[in-house]
Amino acid sequence: MPEGRGEMAAPEYLTVKELADLLRVKERKVYDLAASGEVPCSRATGKLLFPAGEIRAWISGASSGGTGAARPPIFLGSHDPLLEWALRQSQCGLATFLDGSLDGLRRFVAGEGVAAGLHLRDGAAGGWNIPGVAAACEGQAAVLVSWAVRRRGLVVRPEESGIDGLPALAGRRFVPRQPESGSQTLFDALWAEVGQTPDAIDRAPVARSEDDAVRTVAEGEADAAFGLEALAAPYGLSFVPVVDERFDLLVDRRAWFEPPMQALLGFLATDTFRRRAAAMPGYDVTGLGVVRWNG
Repeated sequence: MPEGRGEMAAPEYLTVKELADLLRVKERKVYDLAASGEVPCSRATGKLLFPAGEIRAWISGASSGGTGAARPPIFLGSHDPLLEWALRQSQCGLATFLDGSLDGLRRFVAGEGVAAGLHLRDGAAGGWNIPGVAAACEGQAAVLVSWAVRRRGLVVRPEESGIDGLPALAGRRFVPRQPESGSQTLFDALWAEVGQTPDAIDRAPVARSEDDAVRTVAEGEADAAFGLEALAAPYGLSFVPVVDERFDLLVDRRAWFEPPMQALLGFLATDTFRRRAAAMPGYDVTGLGVVRWNG
């Protein structure tokens, strides 16, 4: 399991500290488990090492008496164009059901997928994802790792130069997202913060992905969308920055070691992925893989 250094690929062997972090116990407890023979381990040059594959099987056997149903190989949550591309390019075999952060969090807790992409702002503290995950995932064997910081704002046609900020949307035709999406909940909060009411804008039909929202503007069916900077230029649209948001991945700890997630994580360490990420404006992936919450 990662330790917050940005490295995504799991090692073949875990150290005492890595296993302690994974199990959320003190290192002394790991030594006790090894001495009792309860946990699989090897000793090399005087150091204890724990084979990741056998640890995965040990954790699986210890979960719910070893009878818990396996999660389906589905990635849930919010739509992210870079993540969607990486899932395809890595050929990891994970299917997607991307219908919003809140939907993904609910389905993850219900065991309907192995991971979920989230961007949920905590209005009280000004942070992202951790409060919602901690409240919903108590008792879940899950970890929240950083994916990217994304720049979000108003995506508009070049001729709409008068739309220079959120208040300028009043009376305009706007592309809404589904209510359980992180984009819509964030927009609603920011819209209220500038003193506006929901009926102050004319709403186009709901767009259920980041691409669909921007495409609606490009096709002239709306004046603006609350979208990602990375998608504005490919559609020939202008962008007005509003907020930098944190997009994280909530991953089942057992699934982390399974072949589909390992294939994805391995791909994220390649130059192909790094070049793609660097070419997308408004994306910062320097913290990729940093552990933000450990359930």
